[in-house]
Amino acid sequence: MSAFLVLGATGSVGENLARRLVNDGCNVLLAGRDADRLGKISKELCCPSALVNASEPTSFERCFKATVESFGEVTGVANCVGSLLLKPAHSTTDGEFHETITANLFSAFATVRAAGRLMKRNGGSVVLVSSAAARIGMPNHEAIAAAKAGVEGLTVSAAASYAARGLRFNAVAPGLTRSRMTQHLWENKTSAEASTRMHALGRLGEPADVAAMIYWLLSTETSWVTGQIFGVDGGLSSVLGRPKVAR
Repeated sequence: MSAFLVLGATGSVGENLARRLVNDGCNVLLAGRDADRLGKISKELCCPSALVNASEPTSFERCFKATVESFGEVTGVANCVGSLLLKPAHSTTDGEFHETITANLFSAFATVRAAGRLMKRNGGSVVLVSSAAARIGMPNHEAIAAAKAGVEGLTVSAAASYAARGLRFNAVAPGLTRSRMTQHLWENKTSAEASTRMHALGRLGEPADVAAMIYWLLSTETSWVTGQIFGVDGGLSSVLGRPKVAR
């Protein structure tokens, strides 16, 4: 039976993914920073869990080792750890920038490094999370765009480095998704309407939309797919949004 590690399982996308995997009968270890929420989800899904923190590099490798100890191997990993900062560069402090890089890019790098060290036997799949903001210029996204662009470069480089081992690396790049992390954006009517118009399909994403693509990339159905960035963004990064129609 496949054994999966979901990093960031306390977030909306990570939790949705974990539920899909468990419902499919997979072995899953849940990792997150919020100990209380992690404990509740772990108890509900009857899954082992481990704490992970982007500012603690060794915590990622501990999660991999905990998965091996629980299930004998790690066949797939999804890193759903991340944060969101919307500020222009001139208003972003050094501390905010470093926090954004740590939560988004360093967490991805720590995942790749641990996978390279511990997923040696039978290959497997690693899925990282980028953003549509890494592909198109969006105002006030400098810090997060820089971090997520780094995730995309990391993805393709790791795919090249570990291909001979059968270890695959891909990433998903969502548009605005109705998660707990972005709640302050989509609960604001003006902000939600403006963002909805930017997405050609005329709606914001749901955690299930993103989780479904990660789930597919973790599966054996994509065993010939590596080094790819998949936009899950309602067309945001490649299709003109809906124009505002006068009423």
